[in-house]
Amino acid sequence: MDGSNDGASVEERLATLERENAELRRRLATAEVAAPAERAPRRREDGPRPHRLRAVACVVLITLGALLAPVGAVAAWAQRELTDTERYVETVGPLASDPVVQSAVAGRLTEAVMSRIDVAALLDDVVGGLEENDIAPRATRALSALEAPLTSGVESFVRSAADRVVQSDAFEEAWVQANRVAHQQLVAVMRGEDGEVLQVGADGQLTIQLSGMIEILKQRLVDRGLDVAANIPEIDASFTIVQTSQLVQVQNRYAQLVVLTTWLPWVALGLLAAGVLAANHRLRALVVAGLALAAAMVLLGVALAVARSVYLNALSGQVARLDAAEIVFDQVVSFLRLTLRTVGVLGLVVALAAYLGGSSASARSLRAGLARVGDSGRDWAAGRGVTSGPVGEWLGRHKTFVRVVVVALAALVLLLAGQPTPALVVGTALVAGVLLLVVELLARPVPVPSD
Repeated sequence: MDGSNDGASVEERLATLERENAELRRRLATAEVAAPAERAPRRREDGPRPHRLRAVACVVLITLGALLAPVGAVAAWAQRELTDTERYVETVGPLASDPVVQSAVAGRLTEAVMSRIDVAALLDDVVGGLEENDIAPRATRALSALEAPLTSGVESFVRSAADRVVQSDAFEEAWVQANRVAHQQLVAVMRGEDGEVLQVGADGQLTIQLSGMIEILKQRLVDRGLDVAANIPEIDASFTIVQTSQLVQVQNRYAQLVVLTTWLPWVALGLLAAGVLAANHRLRALVVAGLALAAAMVLLGVALAVARSVYLNALSGQVARLDAAEIVFDQVVSFLRLTLRTVGVLGLVVALAAYLGGSSASARSLRAGLARVGDSGRDWAAGRGVTSGPVGEWLGRHKTFVRVVVVALAALVLLLAGQPTPALVVGTALVAGVLLLVVELLARPVPVPSD
C-alpha cells in the first residue's frame, strides 16, 4: 500500500510540474507578442532616435560646407591678392614677358607719344622756312603732300622703338616696380582714395600708369635721332589691367569684404569637420566630405571657365586688344586655379585615406593583405637573423599612436605651407603612406601573456 501511494504521489507531482511549465510557456509567449506593441507607443512618444538626428546633422553640415567651399576658395584668393603685395607682384609680374601683352603695351605707348608729335605742325614750320628763303613753290607743295607718308613713317619709327623698349630688361623692371608701388596704394584705392600709380575708374577699370615707361621710350627716340621727342611734355597715359563693374562694388564694400574673405574659408572647413564629427560612421562621412570637396572644386573650375567667357564677351568691342585682355585674365586668376586644383586633390586624398581606414569589406581585405605582407616580411627577415628588436616591440605596443602622429605631421605640413600645390599634397600623402608602411613592417606583434 505504501509503495503504491508513493508512486501515485510522484505521478501527481510530475503532472503538476508539467501543468506549471505549460502555463509558464504560455505566459512567456504572450509576453513576447505583447512586448513590441507596448514598446511602439513609447518610441513615438520619445521621438526620433539619436542616431537619426546625427545622420541628418551630418548631411546638412557637409552639404553646407561643400557649397561654401568654392566661395571660400575665391574669397581666400581675393583676400591674398588685395592684401599681399608680393603675391600681387608675383601674379602680374610675368605679364611683362608675355608677347601679346608686350605688343599691347607698345601700341599704347606709341599712341601716347604720337598724340604729342604734330607732324603737320613740323611740316608747316619747314615750309614756312623754305618760303622765307624764296624756295620754289613747287618744292613747298611737294613737302606739304608728304604729310601723310611722314606721319606714317614717324609712327612706324616710334612703334619700332616702343617694341624694343617693351622687350628690354628695363621694361620688366619698370613694370614690376610700377605694380609694386601700385599695390601699396591698392588698399587706399579700395577705400575710395585715388593713388598716383593705380586708379579705379567709374566703370571699374583697374589701370596702371605708363608715365615712367614713356620717359624710357622718349630717351630711346632721342638716342635714335628723333630729337623732337625730347620736347614732348610729361604724358598721362595708362594701361588697363582689369575692367569689370564688380570692382566698383568691391571698392564700395571693402571693409565688409576683408572680414568676409578672412573667415569664410575657415567657416567652410569648419562645417565639413563638424559634419564628420556628427556622423554615426565618421570614416564613411570623411569619405563623403572629401569627395564633396573635390566635386565642389570641379564646379568652381567650370564656373571660372564660364566667367572667363562672359568677361571677354563683355569686353568685345570695348578694348583694342581682346587677346591681351584674355592673357591678363588668365594670369590674374592663375593662383585661383592653383588653389582649386590643390583643394580638389586634397579632397580626393582625404577620401582615399578614409576609405582605406574604413570598415568596408574591400578596405578590411586590403588591410589584411598588407598585414600578411608585413608578417611575411618580418618572418623572412627573422629567418635570416634580422629583427627590428626593441624598436619593433615598442612600435607594436604603440602602433596606433605612431599612426596618429604621422597623419598629424602630414596635415601640419599642408597647413603651414605658404602656397600648397597639388604636387605638395600628393607628395605629402605618399611620404605619409610610406612611413605608415614602414611602421607596419617594423612593428612586432605584442605577445599575448599565457595563463
